[in-house]
Amino acid sequence: MTSPVGTRTLGRNGPTVSALGLGCMGMSQMYGTADRDESLATVHRALDLGVTFLDTSDVYGDGHNEELVGEAIRGRRDEVQLATKFSLSRNDRGGMDIDGRPENVRARAEASLRRLRVDVIDLYYQHRVDPRVPIEDTVGAMAELVQQGKVRHLGLSEASAASIRRAVTVHPIAALQSEWSLWTRDLEAEVLGVAREHGIGIVPFSPLGRGFLTGAVRSPDDFAEDDWRRGHPRFTGEAFAANLRLVDAVRAMAEERGCTPGQLALAWVLAQGDDVVPIPGTKRRAYLEENVAAAAVALTGEDLARLGEIAPPGVAQGGRYVDSSYAYGDSPERAA
Repeated sequence: MTSPVGTRTLGRNGPTVSALGLGCMGMSQMYGTADRDESLATVHRALDLGVTFLDTSDVYGDGHNEELVGEAIRGRRDEVQLATKFSLSRNDRGGMDIDGRPENVRARAEASLRRLRVDVIDLYYQHRVDPRVPIEDTVGAMAELVQQGKVRHLGLSEASAASIRRAVTVHPIAALQSEWSLWTRDLEAEVLGVAREHGIGIVPFSPLGRGFLTGAVRSPDDFAEDDWRRGHPRFTGEAFAANLRLVDAVRAMAEERGCTPGQLALAWVLAQGDDVVPIPGTKRRAYLEENVAAAAVALTGEDLARLGEIAPPGVAQGGRYVDSSYAYGDSPERAA
């Protein structure tokens, strides 16, 4: 079963995009081995189904994902709303470095344009806030890309409320990308309200709880050896068993509604507002089609209240990341 996805607008003057996007990261890293041909076919199928908002980053597969997306949209660029991100890079310590310096903004944008094989990026995000560079300097350099016609709209990812307030003084921010799902609701405490106050659209990543809310994962052994979830705080030890109870409650309600657990979880995110555009990631056409069908699952006020009881804020056991400083970043104040 499929249905028209429809469109939504991000930000007061931001882009109009498909109401459901496609996160492309898993086609290049993190969730086990990907099949190149199936990945390309998944992007093509997404466009055929009206899922035209594609999300990538220069750090996904160290540039591989942008090259893959660029290849996939060749000949269909006019159908696509293309989002990519900069500021993260892998270091030799097994972690990530964040670089928000203006000169890095310019260099990384040029590299992304080359890999994507496009003349302009529709939505360009700072992937994480640099704790050493004032965000005004970073966004100022991003704004220059808009003036040069290389970028259409600006976004932030996992930025704190304070960072958002400072960024919008430099240039309008169309979208905030942050994790938001039935098992990750901390965005609602402060950041969501500040984003909406400034007319910023919300782009939830991992709206299916990194696949957990689909009900397909019943044991840590279900993960491939090279799947990063094997070491994720929510997928290990006692946290896994505790979180499985949440999934079982979502599954039971989904069965009553005649949909899958993943469709119910995604419908909940879609119901959080017309300014919300989730980007569930997948590298397979079958899962893409299941996600698209979630757009047809209409939830009543009673349904939403029940889901709120099943999955209140803070329900999940375990942190979102091994390093808690990775989310909701703040930048230093500018020197007086």
